Amino acid sequence: MIHVVQLSTRAKKDLRSVPRYVAIKLLSWVDDVEQNGLEQVKKRPGLHDEPLRGKRQGQRSVRLNRAYRTIYCIRENKIEFVEVMEVNKHAY
Repeated sequence: MIHVVQLSTRAKKDLRSVPRYVAIKLLSWVDDVEQNGLEQVKKRPGLHDEPLRGKRQGQRSVRLNRAYRTIYCIRENKIEFVEVMEVNKHAY
């Protein structure tokens, strides 16, 4: 199965305002998903890939560090499509 990751306009804008190391980690995650597949990348414990609830039900998040996470959703047609929705500072 081919894995395609597309950054939304909002995600691209968010990447300009986050620390450089956070943007690098997200782009590394994107490369990893495209090369190894989402199911393999989800298994990595350091990323805390988890489903969201409430108004974000159907979406997933990946922790880029303690403060930042990226939100994405999965869409399937003939290929698996992952769209990164946003990068935000997460209050714990």
